[in-house]
Amino acid sequence: MSKNIIDKFFKQSLVNKSDVETYPFRDYLKQLNEKIRCVLDRQKSLILIFIDIKEFHKIERLHGSQVAGRLLKRMNELLINKAPEMIPYYEEILTVDKLLGDEFVVIYSHQDNPSYEEMQNISFSWRIAFKESLNKAMYGEIGSAVDIHVGCSAIYPEGEENIESKLYSAMREAQKHARGQMDHKNARLLDEFKDIINNENFTIEYQPIVSLTTGLVLGWEALTRGPRNSHFRSPQVIFNYAAEVDMLYTVERLCRHMSIENLGQIKQEQKIFLNINPLTICDTNFVKGETLNFIKQAGLNQRNIVFEITEQADIRNLPHFKRTLEHYRNQGYMVAIDDAGAGFSSLQAIAQIRPDFIKMDISLVQGVEGDPVKRALLETFVTFAEKIGSFIIAEGIETENELRALINMGVHYGQGYYLGRPVYPRIMPKVELCASIARQSSRSKQLAWRHSMPVGDILEECLSVPPDTTVFKTKKTLEANANFSGVVVVDGVRPTGLLMKQSLYGHLSSQYGVALYSNRPVKIIMDNMPLIMESSTPVEMVSQVAMSRERAKVYDHVIITKNGSYVGVVTVQNLINSLTRIQLEFAKGANPLTGLPGNNAIEVEINNRLYANNIFALVYIDLDNFKSFNDKFGFDYGDRLLLLTSKILNGATRKYGYVEDFVGHLGGDDFIIVTSPEHVDNICRRIIKYFDRLVPGFYDEESRTNKGILGKDRDGRDRWFPFVSISLAVVECQPSSNDIHSISKNAAELKKYAKSQSGSVCVRERRSMQRDEFACEYMTK
Repeated sequence: MSKNIIDKFFKQSLVNKSDVETYPFRDYLKQLNEKIRCVLDRQKSLILIFIDIKEFHKIERLHGSQVAGRLLKRMNELLINKAPEMIPYYEEILTVDKLLGDEFVVIYSHQDNPSYEEMQNISFSWRIAFKESLNKAMYGEIGSAVDIHVGCSAIYPEGEENIESKLYSAMREAQKHARGQMDHKNARLLDEFKDIINNENFTIEYQPIVSLTTGLVLGWEALTRGPRNSHFRSPQVIFNYAAEVDMLYTVERLCRHMSIENLGQIKQEQKIFLNINPLTICDTNFVKGETLNFIKQAGLNQRNIVFEITEQADIRNLPHFKRTLEHYRNQGYMVAIDDAGAGFSSLQAIAQIRPDFIKMDISLVQGVEGDPVKRALLETFVTFAEKIGSFIIAEGIETENELRALINMGVHYGQGYYLGRPVYPRIMPKVELCASIARQSSRSKQLAWRHSMPVGDILEECLSVPPDTTVFKTKKTLEANANFSGVVVVDGVRPTGLLMKQSLYGHLSSQYGVALYSNRPVKIIMDNMPLIMESSTPVEMVSQVAMSRERAKVYDHVIITKNGSYVGVVTVQNLINSLTRIQLEFAKGANPLTGLPGNNAIEVEINNRLYANNIFALVYIDLDNFKSFNDKFGFDYGDRLLLLTSKILNGATRKYGYVEDFVGHLGGDDFIIVTSPEHVDNICRRIIKYFDRLVPGFYDEESRTNKGILGKDRDGRDRWFPFVSISLAVVECQPSSNDIHSISKNAAELKKYAKSQSGSVCVRERRSMQRDEFACEYMTK
């Protein structure tokens, strides 16, 4: 490429001329030139797309260079990741590049010579798709919508111009189109869109959502795709274009109908997640019961339907939106908030709407196993969800490590390519994968609440009636059983509602209540959304969710099921009493100095892990020279050192292990850690590092100078004692391990060997790692 053409090509401030003069950039242009030549030699055209960010200089001036830099970086990442989705699979991308400032270029091959109108359509579809993705990522920082210019031009194989001139002309043409006004309502594009709608030419694909506790399928999300090789292939383009041409309700109604119609038979407890725009759910046409007709025709009911609200959509009138959602919830529908944590996240909106499911954005899920910040955010969301009675769904799970980390964090459900891709017809995840999830999460049931009992252990009987029982008959049943304060409405074996006595009398005590309700079925006045929990759920979790209900329902019964079938209820009074009893028992077993679980809890912990057939690592910890320190400086200083040790053990385990790892206090200067084999070495290194750094601070100046103290050994003889050190003995426990006694015996031998070494050491399976070796390893990190 000649110097004159290089100057012409970048004349529009694409790069500084001095940058072009450098060899790497000239080499890049030469390679691009060759790629273009190869495509044109095959008599194929090229599409050149030019993109810049509208009023970028104002964004930079208002928000600073750092925010502007992140905006450019995000735009570049989006182009690299999403450009392949925007072009036919058989075409070739030649380049995706950032030029100077806020300008970007994409060049790819095209089978035919595109018309001007087709290029206009391509520009519009790219603008729609990337504008939404960019706003999803950056709205939280900028506080207003970001727009982009997109222009498209073609490089044809015909013509006498050389490649350099064709490239320059195409760039100028794309820039001109980008800065002009494109009519997204042009007749041909609108006619194409209407034809797709009239011919129902959408494809619905279903992606499974899996319980990370049981491995069972909760349901499927219905995802819309347009025709292949169409400008409307992408769902972002479909729905954003529909909004711009005032056809959003029409498109969503059609897709909702197709999603339900093509789903096929599902189990009564399974769900279909339907993406709904808040503007659509508040549409007056939406309230006419069309969705109810769709689901009845498909043999489904309202409990099978979850409205998935895309969180980045603008909820302009939150009170009205909330009232509309309550209208559907009262009919039995459920609600999910999508893309939580993706930039548009509003905790206030989530807290007010109180969705049944909160779907975490892929940006928080990808790489979570190695990112402590993402991990902390997700754990916070799990706690938050449980407090408001919601469940977390992690989107975008693509690796085994991500899945394992999410299970260990207590995330309730998962969705992503690793669990199953979106396809039609829908499929189930692999049996082996579901079984693996169930095995891994067995620890969550047994370990997440270590000092608990399942709520099924405190079940109580309750009156139950079918949904068609009259209100009058229900009232008579309650009057004949004065000890019961409510009745569960059960359809077959499945609980569908709850009617508390005070709610019944509230309905009947109104002016026309008796006449209005007496002969009507109880399902008319029952609570359609009672709190229903599985019998295996720990009492603490049930109590948390129960007390997070709205004030009017906080003392209502909790309905208990076993594998979805009704088995009884638990009253709030019984919950509180049981929780108090559990906490008292735990307090009795905890070490009074460190507050760590004591021997009983340690034994339960180890037996639970053995019972679950999990591989785990036990670390037995003992302090060396502690007696001489205690004798020299007194019990008060000794207790302080034990308290420091407990904090070091807790801190290292929480920071470098899994959330369910366990730290216990056997008594005296003996402690124990239960963790995973893959983390145990790092945890032990950190413990030794922190302990050896902090212990000298417990000695007086003279002792620190002498690096030890004079004291008496166990035989009463005077001898020299170095600083207190820490010995760690690691035992790796396989599923074949016999019992806690054989494990303890093996650990005692290892601990004896560790204490025979000088200084702080960790011993694992007879392999000793001396303090100097540890120091060398962690000092180089």
